[in-house]
Amino acid sequence: MVPYDILILSNGPGEVSTWVRPVVKALRSQLPGSAQARISVVLSPCTNASGREADIVRGFPEVDRVQGANHFFPFLLRGKTATNWDWRPQGVVVFLGGDQVYPLVIGKRLGYRTVVYAEWEARWHRWIDRFGCMTPKVMAAVPTQSRPKCAVIGDLMADVGADATATQSIRQELGLEPGDDLVGLMPGSKKNKLSVGLPFALMVAAAMQQQRPQTKFVIPVAPMLPLATLAQLADPGQNPDIGLLQGEVLGQPAAPLATLVEADSPLPKLRTPAGLEVLLWQTHPAYDLLSQFRLCLTTVGANTAELGALGVPMIVLLPTQKLEAMKAWDGIPGMLMNLPGVGNPLARVINRLVLKRIYREGQRFAWPNIWAGREVVPELIGPLTPDQVAKQAVNYLEQPQQLEAMGQDLLAVRGKPGASDKLAAIVIEELTRA
Repeated sequence: MVPYDILILSNGPGEVSTWVRPVVKALRSQLPGSAQARISVVLSPCTNASGREADIVRGFPEVDRVQGANHFFPFLLRGKTATNWDWRPQGVVVFLGGDQVYPLVIGKRLGYRTVVYAEWEARWHRWIDRFGCMTPKVMAAVPTQSRPKCAVIGDLMADVGADATATQSIRQELGLEPGDDLVGLMPGSKKNKLSVGLPFALMVAAAMQQQRPQTKFVIPVAPMLPLATLAQLADPGQNPDIGLLQGEVLGQPAAPLATLVEADSPLPKLRTPAGLEVLLWQTHPAYDLLSQFRLCLTTVGANTAELGALGVPMIVLLPTQKLEAMKAWDGIPGMLMNLPGVGNPLARVINRLVLKRIYREGQRFAWPNIWAGREVVPELIGPLTPDQVAKQAVNYLEQPQQLEAMGQDLLAVRGKPGASDKLAAIVIEELTRA
């Protein structure tokens, strides 16, 4: 086989972590010779993106070249990458996030075959060469004449997994005693979420430890998020959004909720004045750590998909004290909210309308609940208080059978692993036809 290119198109943090990562691993394991195959990843803009997706992909040893989302549209329109990449005569474009029209346009320009992973819907049936469909329902919606192009491969997110041997040492590394409960805190990765999410999580952790002292807490720190930023967001003097929250901090001097300690150690901490320590985990990906959580308190986003794929029980939190922080909607609302100058006022108005509809229609935000079409994990939405959340979290910790049932339900929703191997096999088949 002559040398060829595999171009992967993706966009947001969830797609990068739970789709691109397992697929490039599967491709490298199945390709006949790594020297013949060059894997490139081009990212497109995404309202959920943190801006660090390209750096995360650069950390995947299977990937040879990466281009960030800020250079996407010149590439789409003119076919030139920012550093003028060369392209081999044969190749395949693989869609793993974004708009399904992108592989169609780019595949035609490069003269490459096209493979689309269709999570919810398969589009452009006449022009795309192959589809890997997540479910039989996706395939059934494809016109009859195009179904031979389709194969049901399952859910790529089900291939997210922890290293069983590595997880055995996690508790020891964290300094946990046999009776300790490890609770994860995932307040977000962007500053507009963290400004409320981090102090709220610290308040909840403090309330939980008062009720259940054997509870220990850890934050899997988002890639490239400086620890100093977390310390600033825990300080009312630098983060005025703390004043929006209900808790004992109100009416008291502007002392930090927590300070960063042991910053240069392998395991830094945020320490509260009362002595609560929240460990800060900086290794990526953090699946080995996540798999050890008895429970996770998380914001909405791709992290709910990762936790669900690992079968980790969770409570999904959406405090609404700062409505303008919620800007990760798709389509026109998301674009309007991110406009400079007018974005925040528009976000407040749009989110009030969205929340009214949520309460009226029972809309869901956590990915496991969306997949299942029912509440697999609890979602708490509104002007939440730390004591309210702490009470529910402690109740779960004291009812291990409920946590076990939630974990099993999450694994059942995700389905069996193996989708990435099946998609990689389709890509390699298309390479032989290129």
